[in-house]
This record gives sequence, C-alpha cells and structure tokens, in this order.
Amino acid sequence: MAVMLTLSADHLAAYRAETYQLRPDLRVTTREQAIDFVNRRGFVHFWPVKGVLLPSLWAAVAGERPVPNEHDDPGHVTWGWKDELLGARRWYYAKVLRKKATFIALDVVPTFYALSENYGEPEQDYLLQYQEGRLTFEAKAVYEALLNEGPLDSISLRKVARLGSKESDSRFNRALDLLQADFKILPVGVAQAGAWKYAFIYDLVHRFYPDLPEQARLIRQAEARRKLAGLYLQSVGAAPEKALMSLFGWPKGDAGAALNALVQDGLAVEDVRLAEQPGRWVASSLVLQGYCSAGGASM
Repeated sequence: MAVMLTLSADHLAAYRAETYQLRPDLRVTTREQAIDFVNRRGFVHFWPVKGVLLPSLWAAVAGERPVPNEHDDPGHVTWGWKDELLGARRWYYAKVLRKKATFIALDVVPTFYALSENYGEPEQDYLLQYQEGRLTFEAKAVYEALLNEGPLDSISLRKVARLGSKESDSRFNRALDLLQADFKILPVGVAQAGAWKYAFIYDLVHRFYPDLPEQARLIRQAEARRKLAGLYLQSVGAAPEKALMSLFGWPKGDAGAALNALVQDGLAVEDVRLAEQPGRWVASSLVLQGYCSAGGASM
C-alpha cells in the first residue's frame, strides 16, 4: 500500500512566502520588479481574491494584509504601474481568472488563448457563439462596437453599443467581464472621460495582439491545461483538484487529466495530505523537495 505524503502547513506557508514574494527581502518595490514577478509566476491576480489560492501583485508589494480603502496607502503604487503599462505590451492585463483583474506573462498568453472560444477567425467566431447562446446580446453589441469603431473608452463604448442607460449598468459590466475572460477584449489605456475623468479604453485582443491567434493555433488544449496547471502548482505549492477547476473553470475530467500528466512527468505528486486539512491534494514536486528560490521553473 502506498504511503500518503503529509505536507506541514508551516512548510507550505514558507514555500508560498517565497513564490508569492511575501518575505520582506523579496518584496516588489519597482515597476520592473513587478513585471519580473509576473513573468516568474506566469499569471497572478492584481489583488488577493477571497477563497482563491493564487499570488497577487498587491501582496508581493504590500505583504499579507487587507487591501485598504485609503488612496495614499503605499501598496497602491500597484495601481499606477497597472495604468502606466496599459498598452505597453509588457504584460497582459484584463479580468481573466474568476473574472477578476489578472496579470499574465506575455509568453503564457497564447496558452490561455488556446483554451478560449477563439478559433482563428475572431471577426466571425463571436457570431457562432451568439447563435449558440454562449454570448449574450450585450456582449455581442460591445464586441461589434469595438469591431466597427476601433478602440473606445468605456463611456463612448456604452453609447455606441446602445447600453448607456442607468438600467444597463450591470448588463454592460457583465458583457465587459465575459469578453475579457474569453480573450476577446482588453483594456489598453485610460481616458479622462466620465464623471471621474477616468475610464478604461478597450480594444479587441486579436487587433491589439495580431500574432496571438497564430501563436496559439498549434497549442493542443490538453497541453495548454497541463502547462497552466503546472505553473499554478509551482506558485501555490499544493492545492486540491477543485481549486484548479474553480480558478480556470475546467470540468473535473479536464483538470484531472492535466494533473495526471504532471504526475506522470514527475512534476507533481498526487494524494498528498495537508496537515489538519481534509481531503487529498496535489503538490508540485518543488514543494516536496524543499523551498524553492523566488524564480519559477519551466513546466
């Protein structure tokens, strides 16, 4: 009978203190370090998301503490870095994972794109999705507004998409979230528009990154899931299978196949128990070997 490995909470916390860069000596203090952090991890959330295991840029800068409302908090330097780099093509920023603000390393973006509902003809694919009921009317209207008019700030976009009424607020925002999560649109700048003189400028992903569809075309979906699952485990050290399913929106079978592939390649270990936690977890081989350096490893 195989012996189930037990991982101590302290060991896992120490591992994450390195990969999340929570330790004071590893903290992110400059914009270039922020870009490097995203490149090392492959993808991170902007802020910590309740109930989600994933590094965040906020915590790498400010440590493990709640995100404050005060605008002068030093941790909010991350907001400026995000705005300054919109459109700079130094990283990919949009609401992706769990439809929350996500930074993705540019070399990982094709892997995500290969799992999206974009099949090589972005100016036609959305129509099929709409006809099959997988794209809302509002999302179709927003996409077509950008397709026909070019990049638009969110105030102008609402008007062109005919979603400018107060009653359309939630439907418009849901459309933006849906289109970003499926790699159809992304913010590429900030305009001094609206009452707050602050509005994202949106563009179509395939227009802003014209090489992306071709870069993703030859990536098989099974290999894409394996790579993303591997990068995820490298970051968090260990997690239950349901954490991958929740983060990426994968069915159980797809998540299980990705993890099995990592186990077969010796990059992960299954049936790991986390002390004082229920259920079985899957762990990166790195966390079982000891603490890693802040740098990532290729999966």
